[in-house]
Amino acid sequence: QVQVVESGGGLVEPGGSLRLSCQASGLDFSNLRMSWVRQAPGWGLQWVADISDRGDITSYSHSVKGRFTISRDNAKNTLYLQMNNLKPEDTAVYYCAYGDARDVRGQGTQVTVSS
Repeated sequence: QVQVVESGGGLVEPGGSLRLSCQASGLDFSNLRMSWVRQAPGWGLQWVADISDRGDITSYSHSVKGRFTISRDNAKNTLYLQMNNLKPEDTAVYYCAYGDARDVRGQGTQVTVSS
């Protein structure tokens, strides 16, 4: 049974930083592309970043490139998202997603950027 648990969200002022984590079990983590996606109030899911199975290839949406860094630890089945210079428009529920279809199974973690 696939289980995904996101954590690390919270309330932060503009310009601040957060590090999100995603602990996965029940899937072949080290052989899957992993992603972060987010959903802002009133909007659908938006892709944020991808990382290859070995962690050597990453890609980012234009809105976060240069501010966010995706990484993974395959030994711990854990995915990370380091978010720096946060902006109010980054406010959303953040989910990790797996595989080419970017399946989402977790409850997400809320990130709120506000002064």
